[in-house]
Amino acid sequence: MTVTDESEPRGKRQKLITGPGILLVWLYGVMVVGAVSRSAVQIATDFDKAPLAYSLSALAGLVYGFITYSLVRGGDTARRAALVCCAAELVGVLAVGAWTLAEPSAFPDATVWSDFGMGYLFIPVILPVTAIFWLRKSRRAP
Repeated sequence: MTVTDESEPRGKRQKLITGPGILLVWLYGVMVVGAVSRSAVQIATDFDKAPLAYSLSALAGLVYGFITYSLVRGGDTARRAALVCCAAELVGVLAVGAWTLAEPSAFPDATVWSDFGMGYLFIPVILPVTAIFWLRKSRRAP
């Protein structure tokens, strides 16, 4: 039994990986690898040192993975899911970024979203804004 996107005609799912969408998939893919591998090593070796930071990095990796999957899958439902996740990602980056600046002692080690993603060249704060813009723009005209 296959689940289909009811809002899309069979086999006519709207592609999200055209034009700038290809770059978004590539960047999100890189962020998945970076966040998941970083958090996996940190959780496996030093979890007691900074459990909150390492758990947040793992969460970031999962969010990046879901957004990547949604962009590749395409369709209106995937686009809406990606929009929600990108908005949640942006809120997370802004909240964790502000928290790490306001109370650095809460984070003995950095997360992917620390200092608004400074350790990742601010890509974690730029990427969701860009993705939200692209996903809204790529929406089919009524």
